[in-house]
Amino acid sequence: MNNNVQDRKVDHLSICLNREVESKNESTWFEYVYLVHQALPEIDFKSVDTSVEFLGKKLSAPLLIDCMTGGPKFSREVNSILASVARDLNIGMGVGSQRAALINPELAKSFSVVREIAPEIFVMANIGGPQLSRGFNIDDAKRIIEMVKADALAVHLNPLQELVQIEGEPYYKGVFSALEKLVSELDVPIIVKEVGCGISREVALKLEMIGVKAINVAGLGGTSWAGVEAIRAEEMGDKYKARLGRTFWDWGIPTAASILEVRSVTKLPIIASGGIRSGIDIAKAIALGADLAAIALPVIRKAIKQGKDKTYSYLKGVVDELKAAMFLTGALNINEMKRKRYILVGKLKDWADSLGR
Repeated sequence: MNNNVQDRKVDHLSICLNREVESKNESTWFEYVYLVHQALPEIDFKSVDTSVEFLGKKLSAPLLIDCMTGGPKFSREVNSILASVARDLNIGMGVGSQRAALINPELAKSFSVVREIAPEIFVMANIGGPQLSRGFNIDDAKRIIEMVKADALAVHLNPLQELVQIEGEPYYKGVFSALEKLVSELDVPIIVKEVGCGISREVALKLEMIGVKAINVAGLGGTSWAGVEAIRAEEMGDKYKARLGRTFWDWGIPTAASILEVRSVTKLPIIASGGIRSGIDIAKAIALGADLAAIALPVIRKAIKQGKDKTYSYLKGVVDELKAAMFLTGALNINEMKRKRYILVGKLKDWADSLGR
């Protein structure tokens, strides 16, 4: 195991590729959402339109390849694959945290390759919340945006991961004010995302108040970064951090509940992520109030283990599943999908009731 920024990313990827890192005893809660089947959809399947506009860019489907990698030398090849798939499908993507490239500019090529491969797609630059309170400034932000000629900057919030990580920086005092400054001084829109624990309505309100342009809920149910750090801590012999990570493995707001939380207080665009695995998941997320969805773990596994063609086939299949779900609910386009009737049951219904739905 390694302890500098670049090598730590290698550890994370290795664990995500080879170990079980998803939620153990909790889920996204999409199983508590029932889309209502329409036996007379009154539309032709070929007419179903999955395209959307997001922050000024037209996408062929409401789908992003979520922020994952960059820095280590091999990640240039991985980002090349992801960018080529995003280009061919006309969907968006984000790069992994660009902190390593600020420390070592030679690593910038592993990120900038995305724009070289896909000059027209929607691209998100990416930096961590704690860095905002630890010296990251406007000039740094402009550097990472220019590095990928980004259409938006994603700021990821990961307090639990920082708490469990051996070298973690659980320093969140001042992050909100630094984020507010970033929003006011940058020309590109800011997207704020979690990394697997979800966004609450309290946080969503604060983000809207300062001018954040979109929220990626990244809820519980997919990759557990507390779990990833627990595994890494075990391999490094740190029993305390390993125990902490395993205790909080399933901590957070399930993705479906987080969508309801955020949508209950804001009209900002919502990206649903955290355990999104199929087009039906995306259809449910949109019906609940999301505007787009994002996928990470299955995509990085396909890209590294099976290459571009399998990665393309997987994501093309997800889009086709979404189109099928839209047809079967009688939704001609994404705006109609947002208005389709659904039924909530079980835990998610209880959560929704607590929000005053």
